[in-house]
Amino acid sequence: MAANARRADELRGYRSRRKYKLDYHGVFGGHAEMQVEATYHAPNEKTFKILSESGSKLLTRRVLLKLLESEREAQQEQSRKALEMSPANYEFSLETIQHTPAGDLYVLQVKPRNKSKYVYRGKVWVDAADFAVVRMEGNPAANPSFWVSQVEIQYQWEKIGDFWLPVHNHSVTDVRFGGRAVLNIDYSDYEIVSGRQATAPVSHREKTTLPDPSSLSVQPH
Repeated sequence: MAANARRADELRGYRSRRKYKLDYHGVFGGHAEMQVEATYHAPNEKTFKILSESGSKLLTRRVLLKLLESEREAQQEQSRKALEMSPANYEFSLETIQHTPAGDLYVLQVKPRNKSKYVYRGKVWVDAADFAVVRMEGNPAANPSFWVSQVEIQYQWEKIGDFWLPVHNHSVTDVRFGGRAVLNIDYSDYEIVSGRQATAPVSHREKTTLPDPSSLSVQPH
């Protein structure tokens, strides 16, 4: 939480490109794509510019454009607090430590404390050097719609400059009365505005000394 708060304080804004691809496999079927320019201004403003659309107009209007509207709503302070990966919203348990060529990851089981469309049950992978979530797999604690029977979601983040930002989102949604929707979102071309110009370069900063994961308490502090 402390690492996230520090990064949030230092990130003044960014501009990026996104590509949305939606495939619906059901009675009617359909495919839609949309390219978007997204702009973020700290602490809670997001705007979107539609660059191109193709495929089903119905899927674009009923699904893709609604995703953008939901993301705008999630920037409100009350929604942001409900989205936080924090002890107020989740119970955490350390499952294992994963060793990769890029570095070690803490793998945590996360269990939501309440049923809400903003929280997930599943797993998160946390970078052991930066204390940043790099991957998440799970499903919402509450279905976002009566028409949805199950949703499986995977998120991936990568370090871009000094910040961990989303690079891919994959979700599979089972529709209650038949059919399945597969959504992929790719994020690229980040232009970042940072408040760190006066700080030392990352390569010259003191390296963090990490505790042994086995000594960590999963109780809220």
